[in-house]
Amino acid sequence: MLTFEEKLNIIEEFPELEKKEISLGRVNFHYEESLYEKKIVVYRLHPNGNGFIFAGEIEGYPTDEKGMVNIKELGADEIRTLLREAIDSLSLSPAEKNPVMEEWLNDNDQSLVLMREEDGFNVYAEEQLEGTFNSYEEAVNFLEQEGFSRL
Repeated sequence: MLTFEEKLNIIEEFPELEKKEISLGRVNFHYEESLYEKKIVVYRLHPNGNGFIFAGEIEGYPTDEKGMVNIKELGADEIRTLLREAIDSLSLSPAEKNPVMEEWLNDNDQSLVLMREEDGFNVYAEEQLEGTFNSYEEAVNFLEQEGFSRL
């Protein structure tokens, strides 16, 4: 297990994180450039070596209900990788994380394009916006009701 100082040195390799001292010798590290309300990337790093890294926007990590991964037993490379992924996950919009661009056709060979943009889904006929939807499911429902099917 890495010591508190070793973990601190690893975390401080990421200049985009800002150190915030809290109680009992613990520290948090904030990512102020986050595109989300979530700003704390490293949570309650304790002098005993325990602490957490936010992975709530990353797939493949076992997280608690707050989206945190306990780093007490992680090695240096694992911490670096997790930190990079955490920062990246807070730097990308939903459209950048999970892009959608699909072409849909109807029986008359008319085509529409479904795209994820910002926090919603838009349907275009060439350059003209045909509809804006809050979810992928809503957009698909609209397209299917209009007689379109995915290519």
